[in-house]
Amino acid sequence: MSVAVSEQRDLQHLLARDAADLETATATEILQWASRHFGSDWCVASSMADAVLPHLASAVQPGVDVVFLDTGYHFAETMGMADAVGAILPVTLKRVLPLRTVAEQDAEHGAKLHDRNPNLCCALRKVEPLQRALAPYRAWASGLRRADSAARSDVKVVEWDAKREMVKLNPIAAWSDDDVDAYIAANGILVNPLLSDGYGSIGCAPCTRRLLPGEDVRAGRWAGSDKTECGLHT
Repeated sequence: MSVAVSEQRDLQHLLARDAADLETATATEILQWASRHFGSDWCVASSMADAVLPHLASAVQPGVDVVFLDTGYHFAETMGMADAVGAILPVTLKRVLPLRTVAEQDAEHGAKLHDRNPNLCCALRKVEPLQRALAPYRAWASGLRRADSAARSDVKVVEWDAKREMVKLNPIAAWSDDDVDAYIAANGILVNPLLSDGYGSIGCAPCTRRLLPGEDVRAGRWAGSDKTECGLHT
């Protein structure tokens, strides 16, 4: 259910008032702002490449909901990461499934839709499930960083998610790769083992490959096509 129009206005006013100050805040301060204004009506979405964002959020709000989109196409290592995050961190792991199993999707659209129409496959197995998963909340946090790619270079730490009519937080948007590595080392953060096996960015197994020397970290996603994003952040 969409947020009521009056509440949308209140949320947008809150963003307009605080956005500039939050741009220079730490990740923890940004998440504390979310906890203060939204109580339990916010969540974290994690791809399970690492547990940096769930760790940060759970330190601010123990028991925070962590949404994981179980697409049916994940690497075994990614599924293991989700299990570990749910078991080790003080979070509430929310596994969200697509409306159709892989077999049901194959029956309706043909096998290997991800090869023939990756945009539709992502829409069915990622975008719609996230839309459904976020419906109960007023805000959500993602691990987007400006250093991820040129397309993400202008990501703000807080913004209005017009598609879902809610607040979106990107608390580590300003973090460099070195910042991430330092946080992982200092806090013993869980990391998907695929990142030590040649992968730079981890998505569904059929659409993700190891990087070639000198490639951008996201070059292994949908390699050979002009697709660069799954649609969750656009």
